[in-house]
Amino acid sequence: MRACHPGPTLVVTSVGGALAAMVGRGVGGTLVVVVAVLTGQLSIGWSNDWIDRARDRATRRSDKPLAGGSVAPRAVAVAAFAALALCVPLSLAAGVLAGVVHLVAVACGWLYNLRLKSSPVSPLPFAVAFGLLPAFVTLGLPGKPWPAWWALVAGALLGMGAHFANVLPDIDDDVALGVRGLPHRLGPVTARLGAAVLLVAASVVIALAPGDRGGAVSVAGLGAVALVLAAGLIGARRSVRRAAFGVMVAVAVIDVTMFVARGGGLV
Repeated sequence: MRACHPGPTLVVTSVGGALAAMVGRGVGGTLVVVVAVLTGQLSIGWSNDWIDRARDRATRRSDKPLAGGSVAPRAVAVAAFAALALCVPLSLAAGVLAGVVHLVAVACGWLYNLRLKSSPVSPLPFAVAFGLLPAFVTLGLPGKPWPAWWALVAGALLGMGAHFANVLPDIDDDVALGVRGLPHRLGPVTARLGAAVLLVAASVVIALAPGDRGGAVSVAGLGAVALVLAAGLIGARRSVRRAAFGVMVAVAVIDVTMFVARGGGLV
């Protein structure tokens, strides 16, 4: 379980389930969304650790079970492909079009792990996958409606912001081992700025989205983002790196909360 990237897996699965409940998928429909997203995220997380096991050993990643030898590579590989196999029928159970959309999102995660991690277009699979999550939720509704434009845009911005923020702690080790995604090519300072800009942009898009509860969500969300940014500026006097990471995590949490709160307005 430590090799499946439990934090991101839990967050993405929870967001998918919350959005499904907010748009009225019902108990059964919400459960289908949850198990489909869960299996997809498990397959991506396990495949990431399996594919990167040599790099993780080289950098002595203590948080990676394959790097420390506490689990066999074959076990993680089998788990990744088993989860992927389960993801296919579970995704299609939400509807053919919805299922295909979700499988495209999962394929983006695998494509990143296999090829695009060291590419200048490394944010692209995150933009597509996170942007399609609300579409997977709404396309299972009667009439198969696509989500509102703001949900697709905000999802894409959140995905790219998460990518930039996620690589920052290991950016030096990655570069030493030849990993050259877009954040690595930009450098730590520009990558931190890019993560902040993307996440704040997502906040603005969600806040400006039309809807009955838009006013309250906008004021509360943007107010919280402003407070976090102010706290980050104060904390930067001691450590810019630590303050920047704290700001990114806090803004990402606010964005996800705002997104879920606006979930009823996805269609």
